[in-house]
Amino acid sequence: MATRLRLQRRGRKNHPFYQIIVADSRAPRDGKYIERIGSYNPNTNPATITLDFERALYWLQTGAEASDTVRNILSNEGVLMKKHLLGGVKKGAFTEEVAETKFNEWLENKQKGIDSVKTKAEEKQIAEDKARLDAEKKSNQARADEIAKKKADEVATLEAAKAAKAPKVEVAPAKEETPVEKAPAKEEAKDAPVEEAPAEEAPTTVEEPAKEGDAK
Repeated sequence: MATRLRLQRRGRKNHPFYQIIVADSRAPRDGKYIERIGSYNPNTNPATITLDFERALYWLQTGAEASDTVRNILSNEGVLMKKHLLGGVKKGAFTEEVAETKFNEWLENKQKGIDSVKTKAEEKQIAEDKARLDAEKKSNQARADEIAKKKADEVATLEAAKAAKAPKVEVAPAKEETPVEKAPAKEEAKDAPVEEAPAEEAPTTVEEPAKEGDAK
């Protein structure tokens, strides 16, 4: 019986999810299968793959063929690399220890590549989130400015309407004060000439001549 490693579609519309199965090459796409050895989810970045490494290697060594997509998955997971190294051990090209060392080195390089892809994806996502946040802030600020301007226009319109309805009050012009002419100040008494009253003459005493009899 010819066996084949292929994908079996699951999931909902526009959101596919695949199972990696081992089935008879003559079986229908969604028919019975011999064994399920993993899954493949292309909806994540990078794609999420689960795989039973040993069972996939076993079926390849027993002659099972893989579809193009499953072959790419097995190559990415190192199953084909491990099969190639074990073939070299059987031919005596190198020992199992050397094969294991080479495989571990390959795994390290692969992991570095995955980490690099994840880092770039995270940085890109952060940049996109920041750009979206900045755009949203600008949009909110523009909306707030527009609302504030509209409110200010409404207030100005209401004030203008009130001013138009209010009765006009005529203010009488202020009367000019007539300057009051001050009467000339009276000259002080000390400045006026003072007439001196004539001094009374003292009575003059007239001595009478002494009589002859008195002299004696």
